[in-house]
Amino acid sequence: MAAFEEIDVHGMTRQQAIAAVDAKLRRCRGEVYRLRVIHGFHGGTALRDAVRKHCAGHEKVLRIELGLNPGETDLILREL
Repeated sequence: MAAFEEIDVHGMTRQQAIAAVDAKLRRCRGEVYRLRVIHGFHGGTALRDAVRKHCAGHEKVLRIELGLNPGETDLILREL
């Protein structure tokens, strides 16, 4: 069964958020196809930009999808 995971990095610094996303990506197994990072938007875009920049070159991330909610970024780990 395919799995969908989430991580909320609200209130973290950029370094903490990147470390948390990296740790979550390391724990994602083969059944996980998507990791949604909830970074928020109303407090600024620093977390969003840091997460997107870092994950754009990550070995486990196939691509980044931007949804309708500007406070979330979906990391696609594999195709369904």
